[in-house]
Amino acid sequence: MLTHDELVPLENDLKAFLIVNGVEGDTWAKLNQENPQKAEELVALFSDLVLQKVYEKIKFLEHRSEKSCLVFKFSENEIELISISNKGLGNLSTPEGIHDCFVNRTNDLIVFKTTKKYSETRELEIHKMLEQGCVLSSEAFWISLEKVL
Repeated sequence: MLTHDELVPLENDLKAFLIVNGVEGDTWAKLNQENPQKAEELVALFSDLVLQKVYEKIKFLEHRSEKSCLVFKFSENEIELISISNKGLGNLSTPEGIHDCFVNRTNDLIVFKTTKKYSETRELEIHKMLEQGCVLSSEAFWISLEKVL
């Protein structure tokens, strides 16, 4: 569920959502007082819709550490992965470190690409990966890694 701080900039969208669901102005205040669980359920439903829209737009995620860089591409039916692992010296947690490893430490790298079908919905898999520490990535980064492969 979106936090209060996350909901503030979406106030107008939340109001429109509530109106569509038959809850207007004073009715919302009354619902919050008399049935806070129902009000929370509506906010949870709105949060799910917002996150669904955000996740639909995500095309690339990545997860970096000193010893690995994982970059994911999300298509309609599958996830593609480019994995870079460092078995020696070097740091894959920064763009400069990745560049240095590809230029000066190629013998220490294990690089591969693989694909898998979604085991759950696309958006749920993205959500779980974000919870596990993945961050947004770019198509340009993906393309540059594909060229290296």
